[in-house]
Amino acid sequence: MDPTAAAGSEKMDVYGLMFNRPNGGVPQESKLATYMGTASTSQVLNKGIASLSLDNLSMKKVLGNEFVPNSASAGNFTYSGITANAESPAAKSYNPEYAGEPSASMLNSTSQRLARHRETPPLDALGDAQNMSMTSTYQNVGGTTYFYPTSGTGSSTPTRADSSPMVMPNFHAYPGTPSHLTKAPSASSPNRATQPTQQPSMSSTSHTTHLTNSLGSYYLLEEFRLELLNRNALVLAQPNGPAYPDLPAEIDNYHELCSLEPVAGANQKTSQVISYQTSTLKATHTKSGARFCLRRVHGFRLANLKCMANMDSWKRIQHSNIVQIKEVFTTKAFNDNSIVFVYDYHPGAETLMSKHFSASDQANGFPDPFNGDHNVARPYSHTKNALLRQHASLLPEPLIWSYVIQLTSALRTIHNAGLAYRCLHPSKVILTDGNVPRLRLSFCGIADVVMFDATANVSMATVHQQEDLLALGRLVLALACKSMLAVKRENIQTSLELVSRSYSSDLRNLIVYLLSNSTRRSVSDLMPMIGARFYTQLDATQQRCDLLENEVSKEIENGRLVRLLTKLGIINERPELNMDQTWSENGDRYMLKLFRDYVFHQVSEDGKPWIDMAHIVSCLNKLDAGTDEQICLMSRDEQSVLVVTYAELKHCLEQSFDEIVQAANAFS
Repeated sequence: MDPTAAAGSEKMDVYGLMFNRPNGGVPQESKLATYMGTASTSQVLNKGIASLSLDNLSMKKVLGNEFVPNSASAGNFTYSGITANAESPAAKSYNPEYAGEPSASMLNSTSQRLARHRETPPLDALGDAQNMSMTSTYQNVGGTTYFYPTSGTGSSTPTRADSSPMVMPNFHAYPGTPSHLTKAPSASSPNRATQPTQQPSMSSTSHTTHLTNSLGSYYLLEEFRLELLNRNALVLAQPNGPAYPDLPAEIDNYHELCSLEPVAGANQKTSQVISYQTSTLKATHTKSGARFCLRRVHGFRLANLKCMANMDSWKRIQHSNIVQIKEVFTTKAFNDNSIVFVYDYHPGAETLMSKHFSASDQANGFPDPFNGDHNVARPYSHTKNALLRQHASLLPEPLIWSYVIQLTSALRTIHNAGLAYRCLHPSKVILTDGNVPRLRLSFCGIADVVMFDATANVSMATVHQQEDLLALGRLVLALACKSMLAVKRENIQTSLELVSRSYSSDLRNLIVYLLSNSTRRSVSDLMPMIGARFYTQLDATQQRCDLLENEVSKEIENGRLVRLLTKLGIINERPELNMDQTWSENGDRYMLKLFRDYVFHQVSEDGKPWIDMAHIVSCLNKLDAGTDEQICLMSRDEQSVLVVTYAELKHCLEQSFDEIVQAANAFS
């Protein structure tokens, strides 16, 4: 026999004995041997050693039933010193996909690697072409056995054979807040309405703050969560039948009618835009289940179908600042002749009137001349002084310009379609998305039907468009003075003086241009007056989009962690399996039990529970990915310590869960 071959066989024998210990790889003198109840592998070891050869050094396979990280379910690890020829049982089960040299299809593109992240070994994230040369060592200290893998060079860092400049992961996890969002302006700043929300700071050292910041970093911000929950609650709200007995159970194709404002009564005033009473309802479509907003015009009889000519044009308008109209129908379900306009429903919206103006818009006790009793005394001097005293609570100019940009954008779309809004009033402009205000024009198309004039010609559309611009000037002036009294004819000059002292000349020139009737105006003519402020609005909108995308990315993989926790909950502390009452305390299940304590039962130095969401989420992500990072698991009596990798824990988890599934299918 060749001495070199004999020496090689002896060397292989030593490595085989090292890697194929009884009791699942745990030495007999270790206290962990009582927990690792796997079958003996001596027969398989002898058979494998007999077939060892040095003919093929490129194929590495560990023999026996012992779990090692190069198994198909654990990762792409190989151990040096053990080879098998083509005729050996190990070579017959050899899979070339996990060899040291990758196939061409595995290196075609990173997209193919990501597509295989659920089927390939979890440690394939380290590269498809990987050749690690590792040995396993252990140390017995005072009756406690520590064992861990090390490389042949004494380092646990894998040797990378892939020449690619980067290696794509085969798992998904939230990578953290992007750097361009870490310095977002504070939500409590004066210009909060036009700025994105600031992320929580991670620099605090207190335990309470650390817990709060960890939650904000890994999960949806509480501000967004509460806003979405509030919207969902409004969408799912059910009608209060005893409070509103006059509401019908169903009209046309809609049911579950809920009033969004007090139901019109005998003393209800008419709309501030049209000469009819109106009411707003939320309803559910019978066929689709979607929620819509219904605008009902009381006591209107549709006498001429020509007034519906513009409805098709209104339905085709889709704009981010316009509430789209869906359909129009008449009904007698309210015991009168009513016409109902169906719009998209935006839960939680409020009008500009309720947001920035008081209910009665009183000036130091004197009511609004538009809505109050004209017989009530309202001295001119007192009204003028009241307007001047509004200076301390005026709206910030960036917010007003944001409103102007959104309103002009909506009017431009309407006018380009050959239509006119005709309802530009604070009570008809709704405000959504409180952090970055989004204006939407509601009540669209109602004036074209209710105030239809059969004798009017086509040129009346141009007249109505000019009236829209005049109404826009009044609205901007009222917002700048924060009072509806400002648009009264005798108060115009005083209001403009207040605007001149409080805001820039550009805003004053815009208002003067809109209020003038001497020239024919166009929405496009307002663009030079807006100027570079348009870019500020665009930047704020895009920052808001980045922030929302970041928040969505936190939640996109939460279902994956829930599935992982479900598997752990099914395995841990299971009373029995297949009549074995100690199943959950032996073998792989014991490692998972110690891992459960490591993740969820951490304590501080003084014995207090340590709740660290960052630690929990990080450990679960590493377990799902099956990384090669080592952790130290300790039993509750501190007599057993086990150093394992997340790849080994993932193998234990999958194997234990498969046993439960097989047992469940056997009795089904």
